[in-house]
Amino acid sequence: MTTIPDAFHDLLEHKKAFANLATVMADGSPQVTPVWFDYTGGQVRVNTAFGRVKARTLKPGAHVALAIMDPDNAYRYIQIRGHVAEVTEAGADAHIDALAKKYLDKDTYPFRQPGERRVTIAIAPEAVQTMG
Repeated sequence: MTTIPDAFHDLLEHKKAFANLATVMADGSPQVTPVWFDYTGGQVRVNTAFGRVKARTLKPGAHVALAIMDPDNAYRYIQIRGHVAEVTEAGADAHIDALAKKYLDKDTYPFRQPGERRVTIAIAPEAVQTMG
């Protein structure tokens, strides 16, 4: 695992920045999705529901990349390349609620669908590039 430069922790821990998450489909083609995220324990965590593309591509060990642009300065960003370290349903509902609080200032995730099963994916950084 690599270290995130101190000067970029604000993008990971404080700002409402979105991450553009790149994964690889079964046929080898890339897929990119803007996602909410948090950063804890040295890992970036995202959340999705079973049945979505991210739930199919973000398996343990899968290689991923994230580009996180500063919402206050488009010329400042961090790129993180790494692998999926953990996929878990445990605590995933609370995690999406915490992300809804961060991004929407809502106590609960307002877009939850009946019968939806959430999953949290932890991404371990292996390489970091910054600009700005």
